Amino acid sequence: MREPYTQLYVHLVWATWDRLPLLDAKREAMVYACVQAECGKLGAEMIGIGGTEDHMHVVARIPSTLAVATLVKQLKGSSSHLVNHNGVGQGTFRWQGAYGAFTVSKGAVKKVIDYLARQKEHHREGTAYEEYEPGE
Repeated sequence: MREPYTQLYVHLVWATWDRLPLLDAKREAMVYACVQAECGKLGAEMIGIGGTEDHMHVVARIPSTLAVATLVKQLKGSSSHLVNHNGVGQGTFRWQGAYGAFTVSKGAVKKVIDYLARQKEHHREGTAYEEYEPGE
């Protein structure tokens, strides 16, 4: 084998500053598109995304050369910059400094993606998994 072959899946979660409900529908669409584009630029494959007004989750397959901390820094930085400089955030959109990162086995990826896709439902119904939720 001449090239490394990896299947490294990571589930990331981070919250808005002070858990403020900053991710309205317009910002959410913008942030999700930005995160997907930024993953591509870094050589990662975003395979799942979801969240609520005060936090978001991402599942990505990452190359062995990309550190999780670098990925999160770029995703958070590029998305907050975009929101604040497109007139939607007007300099008021921020993420908290911390984040959660969890490895995911290939066999569990679909289950986690399904969980992310139903974030709003989980939080509304009280069925969110505590270990995946920041500050809950």
